[in-house]
Amino acid sequence: MARNPAADTADLLALERQVCFALAVANRSVLAIYRPILEPLGITHPQYLVMLALWEQSPRTVTDVSRALQLEPATLSPLLKRLEANGLVARERSAEDERQVHVALTPAGRKLRAKAERVPPAVIAKLGIELAELERLRDALNRVTAAARAALEG
Repeated sequence: MARNPAADTADLLALERQVCFALAVANRSVLAIYRPILEPLGITHPQYLVMLALWEQSPRTVTDVSRALQLEPATLSPLLKRLEANGLVARERSAEDERQVHVALTPAGRKLRAKAERVPPAVIAKLGIELAELERLRDALNRVTAAARAALEG
């Protein structure tokens, strides 16, 4: 009878042992929880992340938002265009350096923040996991991200 390596708990290639698999499935599952919570706000999860960055500081340069979100500017640009079309942000070229584009919240974008304050508690309630455990998970994921970045740079 042929041996099933996946059944061997010492198998390094067992799917359930893979960090990449656990991260991918967790990502899809958690984002599926965000989708219906963000829908009434009229924004997607990537747009929500942009808004979070702008609720922390507005205006910001596109480069600064890109850095804060750890996204390439080419990935950020369509998100900003959509948010601008929806009246939540305004983009303007810098008078000092026309290569720089500033992004600022509009009054509607600032107003949306009050509704968005309900998002984190709704996600926590839907997950049914204690806040302290989610904070430990976030911190562990931040350490994984930092380690991966260091490995890629080194």
